Amino acid sequence: MNKTIILEKRPVGKPQLSDFKFTDTELPQIGANEVLLKTSLVSVDPYLRGRMSDAKSYSAPFQLQQPISSGIVAEVMESNNAAYTKGDYVSGLLEWKEFQKSEGKGLLKVDAAKAPLSAYLGVLGMTGLTAYLGLTEIGKPKKGETLVVSGAAGAVGSVVGQIGKLLGCRVVGIAGADEKAEMLKAKYGFDAAINYTTTSNMREAIATACPNGVDVYFDNVGGEITDSVLANINQLARIIICGSISVYNETSVPMGPRVETTLIKNSALMQGFIVSNYAAKFPEAISQLSSWLQAGNLTYSETIIDGFDQIPQAFIGLFEGKNNGKMIVKI
Repeated sequence: MNKTIILEKRPVGKPQLSDFKFTDTELPQIGANEVLLKTSLVSVDPYLRGRMSDAKSYSAPFQLQQPISSGIVAEVMESNNAAYTKGDYVSGLLEWKEFQKSEGKGLLKVDAAKAPLSAYLGVLGMTGLTAYLGLTEIGKPKKGETLVVSGAAGAVGSVVGQIGKLLGCRVVGIAGADEKAEMLKAKYGFDAAINYTTTSNMREAIATACPNGVDVYFDNVGGEITDSVLANINQLARIIICGSISVYNETSVPMGPRVETTLIKNSALMQGFIVSNYAAKFPEAISQLSSWLQAGNLTYSETIIDGFDQIPQAFIGLFEGKNNGKMIVKI
């Protein structure tokens, strides 16, 4: 039988295991031009929480009683498609199933000889593309400027900080534990790091860590952390809105400081984005990321959980700070 994970209920607040359901179906049989894929690695990401709500967004919501999907690396087990051979590995947006068939659309061959397969879900996948393109296309960092990254110990944030250093910035990370803050400096080369859970006054802490103010802010978190960063921005600052994990599980719209006056006073730019906005630049971005990775200038962390049955728990763990870097489930 073929195990599948469906969305049983729409989460209210933080997702619960009861929001997911495992079902069994028969193994798929492939037809003309199709391939049979066996799931090897599954990416779980905070943005999936938004698709679990029945609300208008940049991606259609997941449907109840239907499989959830995310980035997956899979092995080709059978092929009737000339573009793919048994034993190939591919990445793509696929469903949370042990086995599934595909016509090959949207699949990208990946090479384990060039990088670990998990990297194609992280630093060489949507994670790396999000970090690189969000920072360079919106943030446009300049040598000598100060870059602040929230959610800095996460998959995207840790890559953003390293790219900022490669581009000559002073980089300050914000994370939720002392060990994560130390990792940002020791492993990723951040100049300073702040543990927001033990900091009583974030505004002052950011001012201390950023004596010349904040020129670029890459925001993965939102909420009160972002309020504190905005209080320290410079003239012509660029604020990149990538995520807002602090409010994803809120059941009502939270109210914070009004940002208009701050943006006007500083002639600052605040822009949200999704990585597909820059799809035309994916080849250029992957080439640069690959070059940095092969040269040893870029590193990454992964939290790998074993077992298909652990996918829902791994996803919930994102909202409990249980991941260092990219959260991946290995099947």
